[in-house]
Amino acid sequence: MTEKALPACPVETTLTLISDKWKVLILRDLLPGTRRFGELKRSLGGVSQKVLTAQLRQMEESGLLTRTVYPEVPPRVEYTLTELGASLRPVLEALRDWGEEYQAKSG
Repeated sequence: MTEKALPACPVETTLTLISDKWKVLILRDLLPGTRRFGELKRSLGGVSQKVLTAQLRQMEESGLLTRTVYPEVPPRVEYTLTELGASLRPVLEALRDWGEEYQAKSG
């Protein structure tokens, strides 16, 4: 994503990068460390292979994660957060904390 394409508002910029439900959950799953494609797909449950692939590609293009392909049969592909992706940890923790509070008050 180029600087010219980014919105003027910093909140909108953040939402542009992680606005999809799957992207936030992918970030959540990669915060502890590297995961393989199959692990992410199982963890996310209802996501199709096509959608997960598209989301991972977008996140790689945005610089949030790296994709490593190992020349094996069958190919092994691993995803790891970049420093930029890992810097979203406080944002995700704030979302989790808010969700826990909301659930406690609503339940």
